[in-house]
Amino acid sequence: MSSDDKSVVTRLRKLISEGGYQPGERIGEVRVAEQLGVSRTPVRLAFRTLEQEGLLQRANKRGFVVREFSQEDVLCAVEVRGALEGLAARRLAERGLPPVVREQLEGCIARGADLLGKGYLEEADIARWSTLNETFHRAIVEATGSRVIGDAIQRNNHLPFASADSIVIDSAALNREYQKLYLAHQQHQLVFQALQRGEGARAEMLMREHAYIGLRYGALFDLDPEADVARDGG
Repeated sequence: MSSDDKSVVTRLRKLISEGGYQPGERIGEVRVAEQLGVSRTPVRLAFRTLEQEGLLQRANKRGFVVREFSQEDVLCAVEVRGALEGLAARRLAERGLPPVVREQLEGCIARGADLLGKGYLEEADIARWSTLNETFHRAIVEATGSRVIGDAIQRNNHLPFASADSIVIDSAALNREYQKLYLAHQQHQLVFQALQRGEGARAEMLMREHAYIGLRYGALFDLDPEADVARDGG
């Protein structure tokens, strides 16, 4: 998926999270494309992505409807992801970090440092962060070699805002969002450190806490505390 396509996904996800489209409301490609000022192709791709994330449901052949969900649903799904990714991190730390996985994680951290090093966010950075963040999380889970953990995370990812890639960034407050991503980047570094040192319990704890980056941390940076309860993935 290109950066432009990811941008459409992020913008549409944010609209849904803020109630721009109500639960049960039918939405179509033409309407959304006009609202976002893009062609129908990236909107079509965005619909498929958000269907996989559990935010949209197919309405026969007549487009999609916004799925109904509660803040408690989102909180539970994120807690489950944190527990599963924490288990994966602990198992990986205890087994030892393979060189190829170390290189993958180091690459993600280096790209994160480059992205955040300028001290501010640009809108194009949202897609870049989404890609490196998804790569970081996937590398840890896949490195365990456990289909049980991987399959459980995939099933959980179909719940609204549960996946690590379900990032909602407020483009009107990028200075504050920068602080949140900077903290997420620091958490990536701490997780990597624990994995390198074989600290299983610490790696598990850090991954579980990392899952809350979008649920509870926004209030620290003067972002909307109500939106945090249900609207972001770290």
